[in-house]
Amino acid sequence: MQTVIEKADVLIEALPYIQKFRGDIVVVKFGGSAMEDKECVQNILKDVAFMECVGLCPVIVHGGGKAISQKMKDAGLRPTFVKGLRVTDAQSIDIVEEVLNREVNPELVQMLETFGCKARGIHGEHILNVVKHTEIDPATGAPIDWGYVGDVVSVDVEPIKAYVTSRLIPLVTPLGYGPDKKLYNINGDEAAAAIAEKLQARKLVFLSDVPGLLRNTEDKSSIISTLKLSEVEELIRRGIIGGGMLPKIGGAIKALKAGVRKTHIIDACLPHSLLLELFTDQGVGTEIINDGQG
Repeated sequence: MQTVIEKADVLIEALPYIQKFRGDIVVVKFGGSAMEDKECVQNILKDVAFMECVGLCPVIVHGGGKAISQKMKDAGLRPTFVKGLRVTDAQSIDIVEEVLNREVNPELVQMLETFGCKARGIHGEHILNVVKHTEIDPATGAPIDWGYVGDVVSVDVEPIKAYVTSRLIPLVTPLGYGPDKKLYNINGDEAAAAIAEKLQARKLVFLSDVPGLLRNTEDKSSIISTLKLSEVEELIRRGIIGGGMLPKIGGAIKALKAGVRKTHIIDACLPHSLLLELFTDQGVGTEIINDGQG
């Protein structure tokens, strides 16, 4: 009987959060190593199904995991990453499009529907417009060229809103068209942040392969539970924020400044991490907030 009561206590703890977030859009981004573990993906989608069932409006942005890198290797191409972004040439972009739009996206839609939800895939290039991503190498002064990698400049969120209104869960691939009418690969974190910003989402959640932002990458117990915007620049300077975490933090900052209430970085493969972060008092990851926000 005690175990049954404890289960009821968990539901009661979740109640005020369910009431607070009901009807709000929550953008969830996942990809990377999480995509390689079917049980992990199923747990994520079960959490998303629960969110939709209790009245939240989840929108998923997903990557392709190692499936893209493997398909590139099969084609004789060597996957290369610079500053956390995949270098994508003309041959690679065809592989990226095939894996994201024709393999991963339909599989996730089908899996989500097995949990009793109605879901629809959205090919990112139908709603995302980009410009070519370039940076100057501070060491050499020369431009860095990632090939067909784009930065989001506009988002048509009407298809997403239409699905949400119809209680369909949208699953979006991070691809976009450039002004040259060519297809570009987009960092999934940036795509999710741009979509959350345009939707004025209540929350933006990055599911990662780490439990959150760590003060010491070798120590998973060194998690920073709350990060304020004013603290970000110093953590980047000290190297605590770097590599693949930079696009997440950059997207979080932009989204917060544009009106998204709160962003989160949590462990993708901690069972039910989404529910624990959203519906419990303690949470399990890193929340990123504006200064002065509680």
